[in-house]
Amino acid sequence: MKRALPVLTVITAIILAWYAAAVVLNAPWARDQANRSGTTLTLPALLRDTMTQERPVLPAPHQVAKGLWDGVAGQKITSKRSLVWHGWITLSATLAGFAVGSLAGILLAVGIVHSRVIDLSVMPWAIASQTVPILAIAPMVIVVFASAGITGLVPKAMISAWLSFFPVLVGMVKGLRTPDAMQMDLMRSWNASQAQVFWRLRLPSALPYLFASLKVAVAAALVGTIVGELPAGATAGLGARLLSGSYYGQTVQIWAALFAAAALAAGLVAIIGAIERVTLRRMGLAR
Repeated sequence: MKRALPVLTVITAIILAWYAAAVVLNAPWARDQANRSGTTLTLPALLRDTMTQERPVLPAPHQVAKGLWDGVAGQKITSKRSLVWHGWITLSATLAGFAVGSLAGILLAVGIVHSRVIDLSVMPWAIASQTVPILAIAPMVIVVFASAGITGLVPKAMISAWLSFFPVLVGMVKGLRTPDAMQMDLMRSWNASQAQVFWRLRLPSALPYLFASLKVAVAAALVGTIVGELPAGATAGLGARLLSGSYYGQTVQIWAALFAAAALAAGLVAIIGAIERVTLRRMGLAR
């Protein structure tokens, strides 16, 4: 209970601030409608109106919660209005991109650690690749793949992989270089091969760094997928829900999709965290 109290306090403060902001931002519309109809808007009526507008500037927390509930439990999961269906479309591309990006990051990290040529030639380009805004890359990727007749999951997965490989690359390089000179000298004194040094020293030392970077990478992969759904005018995925909500001024739909994406990212990070605890415990690297 003592651990939960600070968290509950922060959440309560955020919700109260959110309600206050909703009143402030939605009040001008309520006053404008009252002036047009020639009615006097009392304070209770003003507060009630700002909490129940169909297309508010800032939806109140209970409106977003209702939008989430309607999108998750109020629709068949096969319905195109279901957040579960849209979430699955986004999740499939996210997992594909995350797998490709993570594998590329790990392989490049191994090459960088074992080859100075690769380190000097690849690492600067990997860093430079992250300086280009993903919003500039995504449309180009979509157009190039579409010109080749490839649409759907693959272009979004490539954008997702673009964002996810770099955290894994940096974390893995850092982890593989963790063993100090004394540990390396000890392995050489045992006449260990380079492969034995990698599997028995470098890789176990890198696992905590790898799992930390995977948590960042999977969240970045989800962002990449959603960004990839925007420039194509997609009709499926959480990005498509954000896009259609912005077209028609459905702010509740936008916020519900945002919270669904946040919940999806939190779930993916939690899964990686659970795998991390099990793996490190079995390897004797954690309690």
